[in-house]
Amino acid sequence: MKILVVGGTGALGGHCAIHLASKGHDVSVGGRNPANPATPMAAMPFVQGDYVAGDYTPDKLAGFDWVVFAAGNDPRHVPQGADFAEFLIKANHEAVPAFFAACRTAGVQRAIQLGSYYHQAAPELLEGNGYIRSRKAACEGARAQAAPGFDVISVNAPFMVGSVPGLPSMIFDPYVQWAQGKIPIPHFGPTGGTNFMSFLSLSEAIEGALERGESGKAYLVGDENLTFTQYFQLFFDAVGSGVTVEERDEENPLLPDIAIPQGRGNWVRVNPDPAEVALLGYRRHDVANAVADVAAQFRT
Repeated sequence: MKILVVGGTGALGGHCAIHLASKGHDVSVGGRNPANPATPMAAMPFVQGDYVAGDYTPDKLAGFDWVVFAAGNDPRHVPQGADFAEFLIKANHEAVPAFFAACRTAGVQRAIQLGSYYHQAAPELLEGNGYIRSRKAACEGARAQAAPGFDVISVNAPFMVGSVPGLPSMIFDPYVQWAQGKIPIPHFGPTGGTNFMSFLSLSEAIEGALERGESGKAYLVGDENLTFTQYFQLFFDAVGSGVTVEERDEENPLLPDIAIPQGRGNWVRVNPDPAEVALLGYRRHDVANAVADVAAQFRT
């Protein structure tokens, strides 16, 4: 199939693009800027565009059989000086459904909306968190564009861990440097935990959704429920440090409280439906492997 991965210059979209290309598909990547030249995505055809600005018109999307929407729409992408709440409305409530409507007009057959797990795994967080509400709106708004001949499926993922060859990471590089003793932060994880999933497991889930997913369905995917301390321990183990990570009811600068929407000390667990795991065909128990890949890429 001829596939466009919007957000394919980033981590999750990039991994997905590489995975789909390895399966024999003709993959192009879309984004605001071209792919990092050190990454495999740089060798793929590039479609420039900002979905928030409405750049992905039907003319630009015409000719693609399948589309994966993995574009960033979180606090990292808010323009400097912009109002966060207004940006969320424009990006998630309005621009995401408009993108999928353009796909439908362009004759795309199937499209995946890659979303966040919070509104499905912990709906009680919706009331107090505008970001989570906006991700729910994106998920629902995208699937509302489905029509006969145009299938739309959401894949909602938890905390992700993994690497893309040649792609820097502002999250995982510091974790590895910390585990190697190069960042002077005490060896502890905050209380609480969540579900973690590898890039590879997610790419397999997206592939399965493209091939076998039910149109209009939102699949809650995930792998392992771990405490944040257990998660951090994997990085120390991967670099062979011998350190035992403690658990503390204290903010860790590498995982600040703002990045834990359920609140430090609390959990968001995912226990994926075994039938859905089988349908989508993604692997489980892959988090430690993903951390080992990260450590191999970023250790010094």
